[in-house]
Amino acid sequence: MTGEERMESKRVSTGIETLDDILCGGLTADRLYLIEGSPGSGKTTLGLQFLLAGRELGGTGIYVTLSETKEELLGIAESHGWSLDGIHIHELLDHERDVHHAQYTMFEPSEVELSSTVGEVQTQVERLQPDRIVFDSLSEMRLLSQGALRYRRQILSLKQFFVGRGCTTLLLDDKAAGGEDQQLQSLAHGVIRLEQRLTDYGNERRSLRVIKHRGSDFIGGAHDLRLARGGMQVFPRSIVDNNPSSFLGRQVSSGLDTLDTLLGGGVGEGSSTLLLGPAGVGKSSLGMQFAIEAARRGQRAVLFEFEESNQTLVKRSEGLGFPLTRYMDAGLISIQHVRAGEITPNEFALNVRAAVEPDNQGREASIVLIDSLNGYLSSMPHERFLVVQLHEILNYLGKRGIATFLVVAQHGMMGHAMGTPVDTSYLADAVILFRYFEASGEIHRAISVVKNRTANHERTIREFGLSDKGLVIGEPLNNFRGVLAGTPEFIGPREVLLTPPKSSPE
Repeated sequence: MTGEERMESKRVSTGIETLDDILCGGLTADRLYLIEGSPGSGKTTLGLQFLLAGRELGGTGIYVTLSETKEELLGIAESHGWSLDGIHIHELLDHERDVHHAQYTMFEPSEVELSSTVGEVQTQVERLQPDRIVFDSLSEMRLLSQGALRYRRQILSLKQFFVGRGCTTLLLDDKAAGGEDQQLQSLAHGVIRLEQRLTDYGNERRSLRVIKHRGSDFIGGAHDLRLARGGMQVFPRSIVDNNPSSFLGRQVSSGLDTLDTLLGGGVGEGSSTLLLGPAGVGKSSLGMQFAIEAARRGQRAVLFEFEESNQTLVKRSEGLGFPLTRYMDAGLISIQHVRAGEITPNEFALNVRAAVEPDNQGREASIVLIDSLNGYLSSMPHERFLVVQLHEILNYLGKRGIATFLVVAQHGMMGHAMGTPVDTSYLADAVILFRYFEASGEIHRAISVVKNRTANHERTIREFGLSDKGLVIGEPLNNFRGVLAGTPEFIGPREVLLTPPKSSPE
């Protein structure tokens, strides 16, 4: 391998692990990159994280600023809990001098000689020999250049100066000139664009796109990002799992013999199950049954709650006789609450991925419950293709051998008016259908398995009940009418029905 090839293969971290994943290993070393975005999109934060990552490796970094003062940069770093000790901040423009000129001369800032500014940068680089440099911002250089041709030549001279000195350079551009500067993009080895847009509800949406990265693969498309204390968080568009599938495809038991019989032995490892029915019929409780049984086996279960609070969930579980609190304290069941309007699809996907990783005792998750799909859809009303992104999540969990349960509440209680928010039955390997039915002037619950790709399931309808001893599933009921019409009515003998419980929490 030649020296040039070795340099080309060397990568440097951006300081953001997930962004490095998007770039398939990070930025190619000793190259010049353009970071473009409107004010407030996170360019300065990304630049500082890039330099901090270099400092952690023992390198030298320079932040060259034409727009912000050193005090402002230190304030930004402090807001994230960072210290910029060891990072050289070089202010190119003397603001006091500029104010003096503005008051007492007729010279405009654009009439300041650019060559002295570029010369100061080169002097600092010669003196400090940095391996990372951030130049903020190009909009000031445009003003100093007094023309597009001179501006392009100065950027080209900077590129030629930096390359070959072992220095990876980020040029920050706030796109003050408007539109895309394709000439500038052509000069850069790579281009990363930061974008933000305002939605009708919730916080503004920020995203990141890699426009180009010469000689390297990268994950294209828009990747969600969030600016929070501690820096920029990037959430990749797709979930990449290079680990081969290792599960054996065994059946996962619910802990209830009657339910396992109805399912043909249980649900398969790595499968997805849709729990479909009207509100209050017991869908979430059945999903909790699988989670509790997994915890009893010493396996982890993760619940993503879009609707219920922790207090409500614990109270409902205790009403069914589920020792939820005990398993939560043991770390076998974890609950993550998702706030509507405050999360993006890619962020949710990354949270799922992180939640199922082995814990500090090496225990991997075996059950994931998403409660509910209605909440998932309504929490991100401005996003498109949510079902496609959900499909990617299910594929990822399936490869890990994790059984996933999706709760879907149908609109309406019964009859032809019932409907689902979106048709997701094709995503699921198994569909468990819940219904209310009438018998002898009382309302009862029914459960049936519509499909189960992993087993030969029963085609019968059984009664389903909730009590303080847990879930109760009766024997197959044969005398029904109006099932397909959505208004099932039992016309058989009352003696075969379950006694309606006094309290039946959902």
